[in-house]
Amino acid sequence: MTPSLRVVAVSGGMQRPSKAAALAAHLLSRIADAVPCETHLIELGELAPQLAGAVWRTQLPGAIERELVAVEQADVLVVTTPVYRGAYTGLFKHFFDFIHQDALIDTPVFLAATGGSERHALVIDHQLRPLFSFFQAWTLPLGVYATDKDFADYRVQDEALIARADLAVQRALPFMVLARDGRAVRATTRLAA
Repeated sequence: MTPSLRVVAVSGGMQRPSKAAALAAHLLSRIADAVPCETHLIELGELAPQLAGAVWRTQLPGAIERELVAVEQADVLVVTTPVYRGAYTGLFKHFFDFIHQDALIDTPVFLAATGGSERHALVIDHQLRPLFSFFQAWTLPLGVYATDKDFADYRVQDEALIARADLAVQRALPFMVLARDGRAVRATTRLAA
């Protein structure tokens, strides 16, 4: 039996409700429609009080450690962040500073962001893509950027955005299958050892 994918989304939104979290949930839903998977959404705004003062991973409480492990063990990662002063949020970067530098090698990563206007759309290529290239992850070719007008009551409602999200998922399917199959091969190899 083919194992289902572990798909983890990290939203860098600081508010609740959050458009970044809504976009992450929308992408998770579209991925789940396309391929069997287990999904998990991490909202950094909820974790901020426990995360903000830590300098070392050993200083983090168990709840944060579990979320870091979920990211490190994900077969596919979805990351969304609101644009804040031309980049991802500081808490988003702080969270990923605790991820082991080799944990995301060859992990497919959907890149997504939200902002007040189209002017910040390049945050995906100028900020997010380099961050996940450091981790040697596969940053998927089609990013998803949403503005305030793409949402109604914190739900994705713009047809063009929905179509772009669907296209991003469709183009990512081969990478997700590779990630799933690679995990199965690694698990088989460990069992044989």
